[in-house]
Amino acid sequence: MLETRPAVRRPRTFAARLDSRTESTPLARHLLRAYLAALPTGDRYRDVAELLLGELFANAVQHSDAPDDCLIEIRFAVINDRLRLEVHDGGSGRPTLRGASPDDEHGRGLLLVNELAERWGCCPRAGGIGKFTWAFVAPASALAA
Repeated sequence: MLETRPAVRRPRTFAARLDSRTESTPLARHLLRAYLAALPTGDRYRDVAELLLGELFANAVQHSDAPDDCLIEIRFAVINDRLRLEVHDGGSGRPTLRGASPDDEHGRGLLLVNELAERWGCCPRAGGIGKFTWAFVAPASALAA
């Protein structure tokens, strides 16, 4: 008798468009948690990925020169055991690392991304409108190595 098992489905790329508002940041993190919960080892990415997505999304809201009614798109995918996060916005500016003094209340988000992401960067979007910022997150055990 041939035994069959149900196919194990791994989530593919996830994408969603959210309002360009600070209040959308928790929803972006919630969607990431749901995506990772469907992965057998999703918990190995969760803490760092949530922090990085929150920073990238908040930067897109705060620093984009796109009209307020433009949406921000988030995308997640696991590629070769690395979680790729993308945040797309219609703005023309590019994120840049800068130093923050101890008294500054803002300005450390990209420093966190730079320290915690395996790699990160920014690229123009297809069609020439806006950009997307991406970051690769290694699973927790790979970070400790």
